[in-house]
Amino acid sequence: MLQALVITLREGFEAFLIVAISLSYLRKSGRAALTSAVHWGIGVAVAVSALGGYLLFHSLNQEWLDGPLALVAAVSVGWMTIHMWRTGRRMKGDIEGRLQASTVKPGLAAFAGVFLFTLLMISREGMETALLLMQLHQTTYLVVGAAIGSLAAAGIAFLWSRYGHRINLALFFQATAIFLFVFVVQLVIKGAHEMSEQQYLPYSEIIHSSTESWGPDSTFGHVLTYLLVVLPLAWIALKSIVSKSPLFPGPSSAVVRSSAAR
Repeated sequence: MLQALVITLREGFEAFLIVAISLSYLRKSGRAALTSAVHWGIGVAVAVSALGGYLLFHSLNQEWLDGPLALVAAVSVGWMTIHMWRTGRRMKGDIEGRLQASTVKPGLAAFAGVFLFTLLMISREGMETALLLMQLHQTTYLVVGAAIGSLAAAGIAFLWSRYGHRINLALFFQATAIFLFVFVVQLVIKGAHEMSEQQYLPYSEIIHSSTESWGPDSTFGHVLTYLLVVLPLAWIALKSIVSKSPLFPGPSSAVVRSSAAR
């Protein structure tokens, strides 16, 4: 459940944040008429993500796809977390820059640009979420964790849109990135084990027998599970103490950071 919660929290927060930043920018720039393009983009992106999730769910019935999909998920989440670690604090500026390039176009072209931008950004988050959740092979707890994570993501996105600098986005993305990096290790082990079982890899027998003892019920698997919680919390504590960068800084620190940014 914890993995599903953090995955949906992370991906859902990014999706909500993209929408909040996009709508805010369009209103501030006097292009409020284009907000309908964002709404249409969200609707189509949800449909595309649902279709992708449905196809992925049924693909898991194909045993030969278990290993490749786990490695694809590992590469996807690895790239995504590195990218957000480096660019998370510039996310707002990047989104506004892309929207600005789209909205300067005349008439229908501006609508299409905003629509496609929203569609691609939200669909990416939705497909990544579906791909990662499918690796958990749970039912009840997965649904509960995903629901809690989605609600928490919506709440944090609301707080960010309402209170802005009082949420440390950089630290949020860093802490969830550490969680996902540990999850990547689990996915790589699982993918290698499943692919060796299907004889896809050289030295498959050696790899299969070696990774057999690294499963989720092993001592190593339990250590990874504990690290999913311990490492992100330790990072937040360390940054709060050493850099004085809490996850929810007070108004005074927000003002200082805002002034420094100028």
